[in-house]
Amino acid sequence: MSNEVLWVILMVVNFAFILLSYKLFGKLGLLVWSGFAIVLANIQVLKTVELFGIVSTLGNIIYGTSFLATDILSEKYGKKEASKAVWIGFFALISATSIMWLCLKFIPHESDFINESLVNIFSIMPRITIASLIAYLAGQLHDVWAYHYWKEKFSKDSQLWIRNNLSTMVSQLIDSLLFTFIAFYGVFEFDIFIEILITTYFMKWLVAACDTPIVYLAKKIDKPIFE
Repeated sequence: MSNEVLWVILMVVNFAFILLSYKLFGKLGLLVWSGFAIVLANIQVLKTVELFGIVSTLGNIIYGTSFLATDILSEKYGKKEASKAVWIGFFALISATSIMWLCLKFIPHESDFINESLVNIFSIMPRITIASLIAYLAGQLHDVWAYHYWKEKFSKDSQLWIRNNLSTMVSQLIDSLLFTFIAFYGVFEFDIFIEILITTYFMKWLVAACDTPIVYLAKKIDKPIFE
């Protein structure tokens, strides 16, 4: 199975789970997802793949769903709840990184077979985390602000796709520029670095364009099962 097919499947699975999370747990499900998504995205981003003939990192899909979560929260619950999701994600990433950093300090037993893999994954996370925290806050806080700015100008239900895409696509450009420069500048050769920068934004832009139907579906959910 090609990377491109897997990427589409992964996007559909992510959208299905965030919608299911909201259907089951309502607002709480989206708040929990915001913390889960940012932590998992920072692990996935360490894997570099080729998609559509260009070099890209994974993590763009699930990271993009954090913007989807705040857009649904903005649409249905207002700016305060959307901002809460941003800060939950921020806290989750700091907590996860701090805990794993301490775990790596333990001296492994001679029977241990997983420590080296954990080191490979989590030892790079402080730089990734710093990049992600800065980019995440800048992008997400802009997204919450922009969503409500555009909602005042395009307030009709039929215009939901306009406010969703205008807010998210600009916010993800801010996020991609900050994250890629802080996380990967000097790590990769310059031509690969530029390719990652372009593809990172393109992939996030593509996810943002595809997630619009999910916002419409979420808007139709009136009473979550466990809320």
